[in-house]
Amino acid sequence: MTRNTFILMLAGLLIWAMLSSCGSSQDRSKSEGTSYNGTLSFSGAFALYPMAVKWAEEYMKLHPGVRIDISAGGAGKGMTDVLTGMVEVGMVSRTINPQEKSKGAYEIAVTRDAVVPTFNEKNPFRKEILSKGLTREKFQAIFLSAESPTWGQMLGNGSSQKITVYTRSDACGAAEMWAKFLGKNQEALQGVGVFGDPGIADAVKADANSIGFNNINYAYDISSKKKYPGLEVVPVDLNGNGSIEAAENFYNDFPSLLKAIKEGTYPSPPARDLYFVTRGKPTNPVLTAFLTWVLTDGQKLLESNGYIALSPEQIQGELNKIK
Repeated sequence: MTRNTFILMLAGLLIWAMLSSCGSSQDRSKSEGTSYNGTLSFSGAFALYPMAVKWAEEYMKLHPGVRIDISAGGAGKGMTDVLTGMVEVGMVSRTINPQEKSKGAYEIAVTRDAVVPTFNEKNPFRKEILSKGLTREKFQAIFLSAESPTWGQMLGNGSSQKITVYTRSDACGAAEMWAKFLGKNQEALQGVGVFGDPGIADAVKADANSIGFNNINYAYDISSKKKYPGLEVVPVDLNGNGSIEAAENFYNDFPSLLKAIKEGTYPSPPARDLYFVTRGKPTNPVLTAFLTWVLTDGQKLLESNGYIALSPEQIQGELNKIK
């Protein structure tokens, strides 16, 4: 074999090795889902909307061939949209009921958060509300009574000032979970109906004597980690002694409240899991790849965006649902 022939053979082997390596890299890339192309549509809960948008933004950076369209409108709308085929995924912030499951609703828990009672920061009894809090029984008297009670009745200070009560006009997980905390369902809640989480927050901000409830991402600013200007959170008097003690006082900033929810100090309900719901077990490979990412790498984005990651055991259980 001449020297020139050997060099030509060696060059050929090197080119073949490079092409083989490139091919295996492409196969690996394809198996990891980076070659997926398609559009996914989501609709539903205001509670899950901010996180779903963040997940979608990050995922589309990693997978430019995938487009994810997301709209908020309440958990009820999300459930209706997915069961009627309007969207591929409904965002639902409450437990899925048997009737919905009989129609094909297939839930996958993706994160956890909570609903909190809110009031106006200019309330004349603000300091008293923050120091005494309200018991579950007093919240029942406020939200389940056809006639609004007075702040005097709730605080024992003799005031005749009526409480303006706001609730949700749309079928939603926040109202359902708040009602469950009170031992009822959303239909039992009394008050002025307002559409959406932003709507009820704005209504409470505009009325000094008002009370309402919000998903935590609409009560707290995740950037500042503080409550939104104009809003306060009513502490829940967990032991019913008429005073908010140190163990019950975790509402001043977002991290403290998230810690209380994670540890179970804040009650469940109104703390709850949040779900992506499909009609039947998902089979679209673009969707299953996204759901798998949400339950793995996507969990790392939750805390910085004001949500709570699922436990490792729960994550594995949800992954098993989409295998």
